[in-house]
Amino acid sequence: MMETPLLEAHGLGLRFGTIPALDGVSLEIWPGEVVAIVGESGSGKTTLLRVLSGLLRPDAGSVAYRGPDGATHSVHDMGEAALRRLMRSDWGFVHQNPRDGLRMGVSAGGNVGERLMAVGARHYGGIRAEATEWLRRVEIDPARIDDTPQQFSGGMQQRLQIARTLVTRPRLVFMDEPTGGLDVSVQARLLDLIRELVADLGLAVLLVTHDIAAARLLAHRLLVMRQGRVVEQGLTDRVLDDPQHEYTQLLVASVLAA
Repeated sequence: MMETPLLEAHGLGLRFGTIPALDGVSLEIWPGEVVAIVGESGSGKTTLLRVLSGLLRPDAGSVAYRGPDGATHSVHDMGEAALRRLMRSDWGFVHQNPRDGLRMGVSAGGNVGERLMAVGARHYGGIRAEATEWLRRVEIDPARIDDTPQQFSGGMQQRLQIARTLVTRPRLVFMDEPTGGLDVSVQARLLDLIRELVADLGLAVLLVTHDIAAARLLAHRLLVMRQGRVVEQGLTDRVLDDPQHEYTQLLVASVLAA
């Protein structure tokens, strides 16, 4: 591993009125590493993801990102335009609801092609060929390249969103409950697909999930959140097989009892 983390946060604090959404949260993620943030609804995990990705500004603390040139940038000191450029190139975001990450009136190929054009691709034939290949990679029939996402099932929409996000091979991908709301059988195949693509591309991923099984399958490290705090963290298997904090013990026990 490199000596400097890809993304590093220190002392993040954020309140919504009197409610502490984040309370002294620190973390780091290294190139090629998958880190899962788990916890029950209201634990602060999605708020943390939004702060780390620059979508929310914290009341306290800092988030630093190391770019491809080795320079370190303060995420919340970037201008809006710089952050948008980062999201189109070096970063990606997979939303729980694929409609938030797709243009529903644009064809499947157009959704993938737009992201390529955002990083400078201009040759129509090359863009279409790349989009076709990515539809194959996410198990969508390339014959449907001109169909719109509105014509796809929820699982297909999520796979298309993943293709759109990963086509530019970002260095860091934020995933917010990527299998939420899908049937169990669809979830299982999607998790396998994400695992294969992440390993193949060597991506760093910050994954928010309430699904312990998904975290075990995908993540190298695990952070457990409760009421805006990280109560336990460590290698995924260690945390799940030998949880130390009583809240983590309850989370793991609830999965075993289900």
